[in-house]
Amino acid sequence: MGKRVAIIGAGVSGLASIRCCLEEGLEPTCFERSSDVGGLWKFSDHAEEGRASIYQSVFTNSSKEMMCFPDFPYPDDYPNYMHHSKLQEYIQTFAQKKNLLRYIKFETLVSSIKKCPSFIVTGQWDIVIEKDGNQESIIFDAVMICSGHHVYPNLPTNSFPGLENFQGNYFHSRDYKGPDAFKGKRVLVIGLGNSGSDIAVELSRLAAQVMISTRSGSWVMSRVWDDGYPWDMVYVTRFASFLRNVFPPLISDWLYVKKMNTWFKHENYGLMPLNGPLRKEPVFNDELPSRILCGALSIKPSVKLFTETSAMFEDGTMFEAIDSIIFATGYNYAYPFLDDSIIKSRNNEITLFKGIFPPHMEKPTLAVIGLVQSLGAAIPTADLQARWAAKVFADSCILPTMKEMMDDIDEKMGKKLKCLFFSFLRFGQSQTLQTDYITYMDELGSFIGAKPNIPWLMLTDPQLALEVYFGPCSPYQFRLMGPGKWDGARNAILTQWDRTVKPTRSRVVSETQRQHPFFNLFKMLSFSVLLLAILLVFY
Repeated sequence: MGKRVAIIGAGVSGLASIRCCLEEGLEPTCFERSSDVGGLWKFSDHAEEGRASIYQSVFTNSSKEMMCFPDFPYPDDYPNYMHHSKLQEYIQTFAQKKNLLRYIKFETLVSSIKKCPSFIVTGQWDIVIEKDGNQESIIFDAVMICSGHHVYPNLPTNSFPGLENFQGNYFHSRDYKGPDAFKGKRVLVIGLGNSGSDIAVELSRLAAQVMISTRSGSWVMSRVWDDGYPWDMVYVTRFASFLRNVFPPLISDWLYVKKMNTWFKHENYGLMPLNGPLRKEPVFNDELPSRILCGALSIKPSVKLFTETSAMFEDGTMFEAIDSIIFATGYNYAYPFLDDSIIKSRNNEITLFKGIFPPHMEKPTLAVIGLVQSLGAAIPTADLQARWAAKVFADSCILPTMKEMMDDIDEKMGKKLKCLFFSFLRFGQSQTLQTDYITYMDELGSFIGAKPNIPWLMLTDPQLALEVYFGPCSPYQFRLMGPGKWDGARNAILTQWDRTVKPTRSRVVSETQRQHPFFNLFKMLSFSVLLLAILLVFY
């Protein structure tokens, strides 16, 4: 009999964990407090306690070829960027096709996870669950926490002098569901993340006036990139990542800022980040510059002071007669069922090896899936994390020593602390762990033997090797070889562009050939070499 694994949450991370446990011969039981799978993507018309909450108009920021389960492509006719209802449909289909629903106990709350008295020997956990008002204690051999990090809102009311005197209403973006109630109103949105931008743009069509207050600014990217292709199909490639990492900072930063300003000049719109070259996570919004250009909304600096009806900004300007304030200020990390010291074992910092394993555990029988964020999609990241964790639980992978894990954590923390300003700007109020997508995925892939071997592919399958290296770093790459490989991965990679254009070419006017990614990247490389030569001449 396989080890029993408790999985907390049936969102995309929980479903990936169930499937990966089954692949390793483990016995998963998933506890989900709601009545359906999907987690964040399961829409409700009101915010529910203990569950993530989204608004009606949410669309994905990652395209379908980059955010699928690695052996389960979306149907050809699915749009590249999906409404939450379409993504939820895909998630439900995945759970059904992979026969995962039988392992989920719905409407069941996990109220406590504690080490068993014999933990130092067995690594087992005592889990208390609640269902229909009844409590039950169950012993498990391992635990995978997949409950997400968009549950507990960060509402920094103490950071805004005078807010207690404000006579209008204010609330967190978690409670926002749609624009109808704000018709003809004057609304201030605090925060320039994806949610704040989406909400402000949507409100600007009905409200009398909308302003966004931002502490540090942000790069704003369109989902539509070179030649009209999805941004991540063009940007998230191994070769592009290599160029970004190999160039000296002077060149890399200059190229980054130039690319970010290709669509529009951020400083002219009040959006320029305080320290432009820093790789602060961008905002994806196709309409924000247009709404600013049309005067439908404005960008302002931080709020210095609130009065009964208005806000004074740091630049001395005022926004009068405000009806509502929406705080799009992110979320706090919290796992109320777990002792904080297990995950925050030092200076109240999240201390996890590769964002997954607590390094100080006597037995490696707990994993956090889905806490790491990067400029890449959550679904393939969770799948690879869960594969590694399941192999560790099944004793087919061994973690490094505690010292080696702590050294790795210290090294990454040290890099962040070299520039406190960078850390403050980039990570802000978020307590999730952020990292470079391809670097991180390759690290995880290396632990389980699933990292693509590109030199070998060049010798055995040059066509595939070129697409893997110069094309999008799509999820299929991590089911291409090694344990858990999918026989359909090669074909999925070679046909990914066909599925990308299928839903948009609803009126075919001509048979156009897509430029190979190598062509655009070769142009980038040539331009960069020329720039380097010029710099060497003058400096």
